This record gives sequence, structure tokens and C-alpha cells, in this order.
Amino acid sequence: MDSKEFKKIFGEVAKSYGFERAFGGWFKDSAESIVVLDLQKSNFGDYYEMNVKIYVQGMFGNSYSKSKNLVKRDIGNIFRRQPYEYRSVFDEPMNDEERNTDLIKLFSDFIVPFTDKALLKSGIKELAEKGEITLLPAVREELYKDNK
Repeated sequence: MDSKEFKKIFGEVAKSYGFERAFGGWFKDSAESIVVLDLQKSNFGDYYEMNVKIYVQGMFGNSYSKSKNLVKRDIGNIFRRQPYEYRSVFDEPMNDEERNTDLIKLFSDFIVPFTDKALLKSGIKELAEKGEITLLPAVREELYKDNK
């Protein structure tokens, strides 16, 4: 898979869905959180993993802004990868037209609905309750502390 071409196609689709490219990743943010999409090239084969990182504003006293650290160093307050059923988009040989079609489906069926929820604390709670994300105990406690 040509890395440069894949990132170009991914970026075009991400931009069409309102993501902003910066620091090697794609961002969408709200007053409550920042969602970062980061393509990570595998060391074990010719494929990528899509890291989805959520940074919740105010979590552990932190205020987040778009930066290279959010893309390349940190894993976020909440982390997940692409759903298994979209694995082929990132690792199987296909022509650009097929990949573009599959990326559009990935964004419309998973990334956009997931991100819309992840941009709100109430949506993050909903994602956790449905099992779409796993909250570490400290993150769960911090997220729900206002409800005590």
C-alpha cells in the first residue's frame, strides 16, 4: 500500500466530514472534548491502525488544545481503534476508488456517529454504557464525579 497515497485519500475523506488536519492527525473538537484520528503504520506488515483518541476537557485538571503531543505521544483519556469489520480499509490491497468508497462508508457508518457522541461528556457515557469504549477506572471516576 502506498503510504502517501493512502494518507491523501484518508485526509480528503476526513476533511469532507469536518475533520481538520494538523500535526499529522485529524481533529474534531468541542467545548467538552477533542477527538483525534491518528494513522499508525504497523511495524509488522504493510498496513495501518487507526487510533481514535478522546481528550476530555477538564479531566484531571487538564485543558487540551490541538498539538503534536495529542497525535503522536499521548493515547488520550479514552482510546480505541477502528472496528474489526473495517480492517480491510487499512490493510488489504485495493484500488483507490474502492478504498475511497470504503473510507466513506467507515466515516459515515462509524467515525462520524462515534465522534458526534465523543464530543460530549453525555455521549462518552453513552458510548461506555453501550460497550463501544472502555473507561479506565480513574477516567470513569473523573467523568462521573459531578453526578455524585
